[in-house]
Amino acid sequence: MSSSLPILNADATSAPFNVEKPPRDARRHLLNIDFDDLKAWIVDSGDKSFRAGQVWKWVFQRRAASFAEMTDLPQGLRERLDSQFVLFSCEIAKHQTSKDGTEKFLIRLADGGEVECVLLRDEDRRSICISSQVGCAMGCVFCASGLDGVERNLTRGEIVEQMLRLQHLLPREERLSHIVMMGMGEPLANLQRVLGALDVAKSPEGLGISPRRVTISTVGLPAAIDKLAQHAVPYNLAVSLHAPNDPLRDKLVPVNKKIGLDAVMKAADRYFEASGRRLTFEYVLLGDENDSQTCAEQLARLMRGRPVMLNIIPYNPVAGLPYKTPSTASIRHFREVLERNGVNVNFRVRKGGEIDAACGQLRRKRDLVNIAKA
Repeated sequence: MSSSLPILNADATSAPFNVEKPPRDARRHLLNIDFDDLKAWIVDSGDKSFRAGQVWKWVFQRRAASFAEMTDLPQGLRERLDSQFVLFSCEIAKHQTSKDGTEKFLIRLADGGEVECVLLRDEDRRSICISSQVGCAMGCVFCASGLDGVERNLTRGEIVEQMLRLQHLLPREERLSHIVMMGMGEPLANLQRVLGALDVAKSPEGLGISPRRVTISTVGLPAAIDKLAQHAVPYNLAVSLHAPNDPLRDKLVPVNKKIGLDAVMKAADRYFEASGRRLTFEYVLLGDENDSQTCAEQLARLMRGRPVMLNIIPYNPVAGLPYKTPSTASIRHFREVLERNGVNVNFRVRKGGEIDAACGQLRRKRDLVNIAKA
């Protein structure tokens, strides 16, 4: 990924100019440690263990942005916490708001990497879409997130911080209701840290969000799906198909060449058997690519006999990519074929189009601007 800093050119009379990254903060990220670890640290530092609960309440329920705001803690403890921990390790590089109430952050991580997260408002629902990696290695050809590959996995704290940053956008009387791990990256490729972050999100001492309102999205990694099925908490699983047959999926989702659609579907079936949760399949509808009547009929056959919800998502165009949104007529005909075949289908309403709401678009737009400046 290109540097997000503009390149400054010095003329013959100017002094040399070096752009350096700020020094890394040596303090630990509070959101990376467990509650029990925080309790042990507080006791070791000379305070009562119940203070850990107060800290956690300030962070997750009272929405503190600094230790200084935690006014029911002794001054000395607040100072010690601030000397050893940082509450937020990232910064907001860009904040966009759509007319429909969708809000999006471009988050700059401590090492300079960037990810995106989104708050979506729909009647009384307050859903957030969270990233799990910097970039993505799955290679979906129409997706902005993976155009430059994957740089690294996010830590548990970096995932939780996205949740808190978005929570802070809400007025006090509102709370987050749903989480979808459907931002940048493949969540099942960073499964341990994703599950650690979701453990905090579902905890009554954390965000208190029911696992029934948490969805983990995957392009379809059978071994990781099976590992998720063994997890004690049955989250909702959403499998991104994007094609109803192997030749087309090999083209649109290159990782499919190593896996195969049949293996993905069988792993999804095993997850349903283990969890009892109805499966969701995602299908990004690309104009003149996967929106034909033949594709619709093949997709209907693939869904037949499975207790599923099929989400059809008309494509959000990405600058520099050749793919386009399907026509209104094509969308209507695709829907008719699926409904005629008894598929439980939902056509998702596009939100945040004017703020590049599809994950990876905002980061990519900044990269393209910086490349142009260079």
